[in-house]
Amino acid sequence: MATFKAIRIDKADRGTTAALTQFDEAELMDGDVTVRVAWSTLNYKDGLALTGKAPVVRRFPMIAGIDFAGTVEQSSHPAWKAGDQVICTGWGMGETHLGAYAEKARVKGDWLVGLPDGLSAREAMAIGTAGFTAMLAVLALEKQGVLPQSGPVVVTGAAGGVGSVAISVLSKLGYHVIASTGRSAETDYLKQLGAAEVIDRNELSGPAKPLAKERWAGGVDSVGSTTLANLLSMTRYGGAIAACGLAAGMDLPSSVAPFILRGVALLGIDSVMCPLAARKAAWERLAQDLDRSKLSEITHEIGLDQVAEVAPRILAGQVRGRLVVKIS
Repeated sequence: MATFKAIRIDKADRGTTAALTQFDEAELMDGDVTVRVAWSTLNYKDGLALTGKAPVVRRFPMIAGIDFAGTVEQSSHPAWKAGDQVICTGWGMGETHLGAYAEKARVKGDWLVGLPDGLSAREAMAIGTAGFTAMLAVLALEKQGVLPQSGPVVVTGAAGGVGSVAISVLSKLGYHVIASTGRSAETDYLKQLGAAEVIDRNELSGPAKPLAKERWAGGVDSVGSTTLANLLSMTRYGGAIAACGLAAGMDLPSSVAPFILRGVALLGIDSVMCPLAARKAAWERLAQDLDRSKLSEITHEIGLDQVAEVAPRILAGQVRGRLVVKIS
């Protein structure tokens, strides 16, 4: 295959352009594994890259897409051989390294994780970076000692990709989950995923007090800014919040009070450069702890030719759950 279909982002006089086009295989970047991509996803970061709303892309031309699942075609890496089923998330794909919205990808073998037993490539991307990030957050809460018996946990941005998977996993593990959303119409959906309570995000949107009434033992936050500040002020003594997103902004208008008066921990979750051992652990737990029937409920499928038109909707908060992209 001399050329293949890909969504290419180019620098323009004003911003960037993104279009489905033919990409020359000779232009693929260095890597010791070439993968035939089968599935990808549409994440919030993908939406930023495709629309040019934020400077996510650091080199041009760029193939968009931050995660994929597919089959190894060629490998000079000792861990992988032709025919292996693999997953790749993060590592700068779609930002500094040619990404996933393409029929082929060439990456470093050290970036890859084997597809867990019992999980299909489509299911892996129904989980995708968002679900992987959610699982990293759950693992961090567990490590910090926030367990089902510790008390309720809150999940913000609940109807989004990270939130939907976090609720599904946490509820299956036995946590009492409080879902925070700005979309009241999604209440039934969130309760089907396992949320015991649904609250309006406005409860967390005002200026945060240094300390407020204790409401939860922990939480998973993909919103940031004032929302995260309020979560911290309402966290019980010795609790923890895992922070993994910035949908509302990068600022954190908080104080040290939750940390020094209640011993609250703020756990930073990074899925991009996450070490390989932690990646493997998270994917194994996802295969084990995520209810597949709930996964199908939160997943919608689109084609590669629909990605660019759907991207603005994910930034506007109009996408429920996960969007899986059929590549080939």
